[in-house]
Amino acid sequence: MEQTCIMESPVGNLRIVRDETGIAEISFTDEGVLESQDELLSLAVQELTEYFMGKRKDFDLPLHLKGTEYQMKIWSMLLEIPYGETRTYKCIAEKMGNIKAARAVGGAVHRNPIAIVVPCHRVIGSDAGLTGYAYGIGIKEQLLELERGEAEWLNREEEN
Repeated sequence: MEQTCIMESPVGNLRIVRDETGIAEISFTDEGVLESQDELLSLAVQELTEYFMGKRKDFDLPLHLKGTEYQMKIWSMLLEIPYGETRTYKCIAEKMGNIKAARAVGGAVHRNPIAIVVPCHRVIGSDAGLTGYAYGIGIKEQLLELERGEAEWLNREEEN
């Protein structure tokens, strides 16, 4: 049985969905805040809040990723990209054993159902450009700025 909550974040509201196995979705939404008493959803909100405050670099949430075998391999590789670092689509394709599969990697990255926690925002173009992000380049840029300690909202908190 799925349960959902929606949290506010500095880059937009996040829809968090859990099923019987774990967190199955984190996506951006225009929906208003929806709180939940569910323990796992509350933990996800807590960990994401800590992430946006610059205090969390790794997540401890049980995930339930659903996709093709290829997508699952790509998403697993995304989980290996350290906080504050990036990888190119080409680099991931090379690790998959097919240097020409950068577009296929991009397709799998685009279909990542668990934004932020499975850090698809850390994948960039070969020219270091911020190409492609399912929720818009602006959000991708803000997430990368956060991980570099340059997020606008972090600087405002430090001044107060």
